[in-house]
Amino acid sequence: MNLLILGATGRTGRRLTELALEGGHHVTAFVRDQGKLNIQHEHLSVIQGNATDRDDVLQAFAVSKPDAVLSALSTDKGTVLTDSMPHIIEAMQSHGVRRILTIGTAGILNSRTEPGKYRYESNESQRALTRASDEHRRAFEMLAASDLDWTVVCPTHLTDDPEEGTYRVERDYLPEDAKKVSVGDTARFTYSQLNSDEYLRARVGIAT
Repeated sequence: MNLLILGATGRTGRRLTELALEGGHHVTAFVRDQGKLNIQHEHLSVIQGNATDRDDVLQAFAVSKPDAVLSALSTDKGTVLTDSMPHIIEAMQSHGVRRILTIGTAGILNSRTEPGKYRYESNESQRALTRASDEHRRAFEMLAASDLDWTVVCPTHLTDDPEEGTYRVERDYLPEDAKKVSVGDTARFTYSQLNSDEYLRARVGIAT
């Protein structure tokens, strides 16, 4: 399978790239800084560009010809997600690509305590700043409004702890008593959904 990975230089994106290569896929990493991706593999191609630039995104799709997309783009303390998502959706629709897996945040899952609200809007959230969650929410809502086959994996506090394989997942909600989850477990679960329709067009909360 040809995979296009966005955000491959981040913690989760890097592990997703490694898993995809280990799985025998042909991977194209679309990155802003080619020098930050210190992975070399015969099945890895790297395209340097900006995900917020429409022409760069369309070119990445034209060159990579992906069967599926994995995005670990972060907010980058700005509007990267909301600026890039329209271009990603357009490129996928133009090239007939349907499957996309993205990394979100637990804040955009449903609130258990205040039905009808996102977690970050409810009393479940202890964060004073909501800018990043707002970005993730808008990007999620763009995907939800599209006709694509999307899954948004929403980890709670991400750590660099070793991959355990004992994580818990739940559709549209964060598993109860969630405290943290490792980057490795988050990437492993995300990768496992590549050929699964179990959580098609759904958010998935993940925690250990």
